Amino acid sequence: MISDDRLRSRLGLWLWRFWAMMLKELIQFGRDGLLVFAIAYLFLFDTYMAGNVGMNLKNAVVVAIDGDHSTASRELIYRFQPPYFKIGGEVPDGREGQRLLDNGGALAVLDIPPRFEHDLLIGKQTAVQVQVDTANTVLGFLAASYSAQIIGQYGFDQALARLGVSASALDNVPTIRNEYRVWYNPNQKDAWFMPLSELLVVITIMSIMLPAAAAVREKERGTIEQLLVTPLSALQILLPKVVAMTLVILLGTAASLLFVLHGAFDFPMKGSLALFFTVTALYTFTTAGLGLYIATIARNLAQAALLAILVLLPMIFLSGAWTPPEAMPAGLREAMHLSPLYYFIEMGYDILLKGAGLDTLWDSLLGLALLGMTIFGLGVWRFKRQFR
Repeated sequence: MISDDRLRSRLGLWLWRFWAMMLKELIQFGRDGLLVFAIAYLFLFDTYMAGNVGMNLKNAVVVAIDGDHSTASRELIYRFQPPYFKIGGEVPDGREGQRLLDNGGALAVLDIPPRFEHDLLIGKQTAVQVQVDTANTVLGFLAASYSAQIIGQYGFDQALARLGVSASALDNVPTIRNEYRVWYNPNQKDAWFMPLSELLVVITIMSIMLPAAAAVREKERGTIEQLLVTPLSALQILLPKVVAMTLVILLGTAASLLFVLHGAFDFPMKGSLALFFTVTALYTFTTAGLGLYIATIARNLAQAALLAILVLLPMIFLSGAWTPPEAMPAGLREAMHLSPLYYFIEMGYDILLKGAGLDTLWDSLLGLALLGMTIFGLGVWRFKRQFR
């Protein structure tokens, strides 16, 4: 049996070694200007740029082929107004419209046939054609949908005018009105969704790259052998690196939340910040195991960066950050539970946008913890095995 005094002495020595090693890692990080710049750039400038990139249709150029040149055709053309559309003028024929679609000069071509107004006046069915550039699937789908709504509303207004019914008279007619309410992001601001998504991906990148860089740097400088001949265990060598880099990532996350998400985009942050930072620390610990495993394979920092890409891309694809889980095949939806980023994104949005707590997130937190212990244990085991 080990006496209490001896146990306290060993614990104190272990903590002192841990503190000394962690301080060494923080000092080394502060001296690496490139890594400091990368942290500042990714957590501040990159997330700010993501908030200024919207996925909504805005000022899409529409050109018209007006075969009728009537009051009705001009009215339809000028219903394509900002902020969604911008009139790009008139083209003489379909060949010129196709050329503009091909070279990116227009997103849509509105083709109005001859005798358009005449057919409307006599009640004859008529049709217009809208050609849309769908090279960008999202913008093309939005342009087609908005165009269909504009043309449909125009046809409805023309039918009412022909029947002699005013829009105000419809208030006295029994109708079924569809009303919906959007929760958590009622104005559907991309500036609330995109910066947070980018921040979570940046945390993922840094939580893999920083521990890997810290471990690989020891190889490049030839100091790893010096550490191995010290009375430090593999855990005492690796854990301070992970904790030091976790502190750096948490500091970058705090700066991004304060200055970018809340300061620049008025992000609400409804939930507990303490819970969010706890989850972030656990997630960083989880993915740091991947970085440590990469460091045992790579011989230099360049190799570590290339190997990190091979790990990052499947994690991001299987996380729901770029593709909704509902749009994935059944097999990939099951594989998402192997991606730590899947749990982190789910908890990050739930905490900051929905104000969720542990009573809601306990299962995701448990899944991340189990995955984290497995991954980190694998990294430590690989490190021990490499230098045995």
